[in-house]
Amino acid sequence: MTALEPRDADVSPRTEDTDDIPGTAVATAPEGVLGRTYRALSIGIVSVVFLIAFEATAVGTAMPVAARELHGIPLYAFAFSAYFTTSLFAMVLSGQWADRRGPLAPLATGISAFGAGLLLSGTAGTMWMFIAGRAVQGLGGGLVIVALYVVISRAYPEHLRPSILAAFAASWVIPSVVGPLASGSVTEHLGWRWVFVGIPVLVVFPLALALPAIRRTASGPADPAAPVELYDRRRIALALGISLGAGLLQYAGQERNWFSLLPAAAGIALLVPAIRGLLPPGTGRAARGLPSVVLLRGVAAGSFIAAESFVPLMLVTQRGMSPTMAGLSLAAGGGTWALGSYVQSRPRMEPHRDRLMVGSMVLVAAAIAAATAVLIDGVPVWTVAVAWAFGCFGMGMVIASTSVLLLKLSAPEEAGANSAALQISDGLSNVLLLAAGGAAFAALGGGAVGAVRFHAGPGLYVRAERPRPAAGGERESNPTHPGAFAVVFLPMAGVALAGAWVAARVRAS
Repeated sequence: MTALEPRDADVSPRTEDTDDIPGTAVATAPEGVLGRTYRALSIGIVSVVFLIAFEATAVGTAMPVAARELHGIPLYAFAFSAYFTTSLFAMVLSGQWADRRGPLAPLATGISAFGAGLLLSGTAGTMWMFIAGRAVQGLGGGLVIVALYVVISRAYPEHLRPSILAAFAASWVIPSVVGPLASGSVTEHLGWRWVFVGIPVLVVFPLALALPAIRRTASGPADPAAPVELYDRRRIALALGISLGAGLLQYAGQERNWFSLLPAAAGIALLVPAIRGLLPPGTGRAARGLPSVVLLRGVAAGSFIAAESFVPLMLVTQRGMSPTMAGLSLAAGGGTWALGSYVQSRPRMEPHRDRLMVGSMVLVAAAIAAATAVLIDGVPVWTVAVAWAFGCFGMGMVIASTSVLLLKLSAPEEAGANSAALQISDGLSNVLLLAAGGAAFAALGGGAVGAVRFHAGPGLYVRAERPRPAAGGERESNPTHPGAFAVVFLPMAGVALAGAWVAARVRAS
């Protein structure tokens, strides 16, 4: 019996009749994601994710210095909201584009826009120009992430998708640890602009490697008989609504005064119909199958990221840790996140995927709740690092599994639209739950923070100013009440626990 190289994209085990010996069945051994058929494509698209991960960790570290030098500290938050709001619109556009014309063009355009946005920010002379660069970057990021899901749907057979998604998670590990340290060193010795202008140079490698492979395996429309129009005007209008609505809510959350109720109300008015139109019917009530998969992604990502955003701040203000040590306390989470994603990719786990997702959400809820223990002085601070490592393991299982199930439940011509829905659920839940957590934190006496940042992926870091020493060398009394942190973590643990119920409904029957 001889193992033959596959002649098409489907490499699942099968038998083929050879031309030389009619009727002779020859077993074809399945290839992995690094087999000859997929090697260039896998390395190329994983390199794209690696660059996105490195940008998320490195650029955020240099952002406070950039804002200070550009005299834009009052506009600091808009550097993040600009990226988020434009990426939401680009996700919907990318889904439309990829379903109708194939993922090659939106992916190439997205990578180019991502690099152009970095260059624009890196050469900016004013804070508003810097924010414009971040907005262009968000367009690129939104185009890329959805196009990558469509590439996976088109180019990889079902049994290889968990493995390539696990590789995506693994590509966050090194950037989550090295990114902030490398960025800090470059910012200190060369200047913050080099962090922005240096990354686009690295885009050439994944473009050269991945695009030819995508052209061979995943180009063209999924359904050649489908309408040739590039855009569904209604969905594009809804995309603009969800993007503008999210931006208004973020603006209202930053203002925190009575006048902010007006943009908040306008944002909600735009978001409600947009969410109903862009997410699968039944998502709000956790209907079985695809709607629950999309909802679970938002519940898991939103609750975990909202809680994680406050962990280093809690360690700094309540336990006196330095910002660097507080951030590094979560670094192990990048590794356990990748480990969880790897575990779900094992073929033997497939029959138990729904039960694993339920258990993982319980693990995430327990990790978030356990973080509040360090508010008690007698509890060692390393408790957070241990709890968060387990929480990230659960997140790795859930996030990768929702991606696997989404592609499994999507017809080829719907992969782009459904992938966009998944990413919208992820991103929108982040901003809504972060806004809710931030409001509760402020209401219970949360202290001021010098600079806070987050990204939706493994190894999240938050930077915060330590309490300043008072006269005589004694530290000032802490203005942040411990209850302000508890009112963030405990509700988010409840949201994550509700996610366990949603996870039980991801199977269509």
